[in-house]
Amino acid sequence: MLAKSDHLSLRTFNALARDGLLAGVLGVAASLALASPARADRCDDLAQQLKSQIDGVTIGKTVANVIYLSHPAAKSLRLGCPSRTVKNEVFGIAASRKPSPEFQELIASASAIVFTIPKADTLRGVKRCFGRVGLLRGNDVKSRYRRLDMRCVRGKTDSSIAVSRDKNE
Repeated sequence: MLAKSDHLSLRTFNALARDGLLAGVLGVAASLALASPARADRCDDLAQQLKSQIDGVTIGKTVANVIYLSHPAAKSLRLGCPSRTVKNEVFGIAASRKPSPEFQELIASASAIVFTIPKADTLRGVKRCFGRVGLLRGNDVKSRYRRLDMRCVRGKTDSSIAVSRDKNE
């Protein structure tokens, strides 16, 4: 049989254990409530940066590691997310065979933001790539400028450019 003092100490022990359990549950709940919210991946962050830093860019659908963007100067614009071979890719199609200066500025700005290179350098590379397309070198030109791979293609009614960087650079 338990003495009165033993019964009192057992009751206090149970109360303390219950309070400790309650404190533990409250601690876990508070840590879950104060935990940082889930963040989007790096590619979504880049798309948001493009939208906030370039006037007129809107974000469209995301399909298979590609985020479709739109801009008045481009017929089509998309941001390719990292894959096994490339880090990122900026791809744009101009509505005419000779891309407008606004389109070239757009591609240069987007490339500068995505690849963290000065805009003047990317603009020079874009102009150089489109300048090489033509009679002497053909309608599909690949060039390299400041560790960026640029591919300019001119079709019958439009022209396109893809700017990317290898995974190992």
